[in-house]
Amino acid sequence: MNEIVKNFTFFGAALSIAAYEIALLLKRKFKLAILNPLLISVICVMAVLIICHVDYDTYNEGAKYISYLLTPATVCLAVPLYEQLALLKKHLRAVVCGLLSGIFASLTGILVMSKLFGLNHQMYVTMLPKSITTAIGMGVSQELGGVVTITVASIIVTGILGNVIAEIVFKIFRIKEPIARGLALGNASHAIGTAKALELGAVEGAMSSLAVAVAGLVTVALASGYAHFM
Repeated sequence: MNEIVKNFTFFGAALSIAAYEIALLLKRKFKLAILNPLLISVICVMAVLIICHVDYDTYNEGAKYISYLLTPATVCLAVPLYEQLALLKKHLRAVVCGLLSGIFASLTGILVMSKLFGLNHQMYVTMLPKSITTAIGMGVSQELGGVVTITVASIIVTGILGNVIAEIVFKIFRIKEPIARGLALGNASHAIGTAKALELGAVEGAMSSLAVAVAGLVTVALASGYAHFM
């Protein structure tokens, strides 16, 4: 099977897109939070690779073309933010405080948990970028000497978890303010959280987009400093 697939240059891309479309159909049909499209598509791709005995390198030869779209897709998050620019200016102080507290909480939380669980330095720096978008997180992990593949996995898990439990958390803690909801999702769950924020409303989507961009840039600036703490 591996040899047959190698002759199809875009096998990885085609499989990824097909799996995601199937996941979207399931989400629309059953409307369950656990049926997150990214989670389901990852499971589908893994199942196909295992059943058909296709190795990861062969799959990635075609799938890597989708990865090239990560950066422009992240840049496109500026569109909803531009549409809510007046609201951002009106609540600028609250937004800045919310963003910075979320970033420091994430980095400090990783430091504390790494010490509690006895992680070595490499695993610690691998986990540092878990709450920022993949396009930026991969570069941070590589620069600090982390394991990039584990960083990507942790970013995906973090995003999916935030996407799935966001509404439950908002309900438990009675968080109804759109700006707060958007900042929380973008800060904690990056682009995957922003997808959920856009479902909740335009303001949530705009604030989440801002959080993704700012959290990524500030984390790049602070990560090297935090790396020396352990």
